[in-house]
Amino acid sequence: MIQVLIPSQLHAYSGGRSRVEAAGAVIAEVLDDLDRQFPGLKFRVIDEQDRVRPHMRLFVGRAAARDIRAPIADGAELLIFGALSGG
Repeated sequence: MIQVLIPSQLHAYSGGRSRVEAAGAVIAEVLDDLDRQFPGLKFRVIDEQDRVRPHMRLFVGRAAARDIRAPIADGAELLIFGALSGG
């Protein structure tokens, strides 16, 4: 299983949870499993062309990941970050 850290702006989609588990061999599969568990969450991270939205960032461990086809090892940690804006 993959440990997934959910940013606070997506807690409404994850039942208020900041850390969840999902399965998959590539990031896209992990996001699909997250969406199965928490409907609507994936669409907040990925657009209609299966690209990471401009205001979102994904990290596998400490390495940035922009391609959702990138592999992810069992036991890894996927961090989802959302940009903050305002002034």
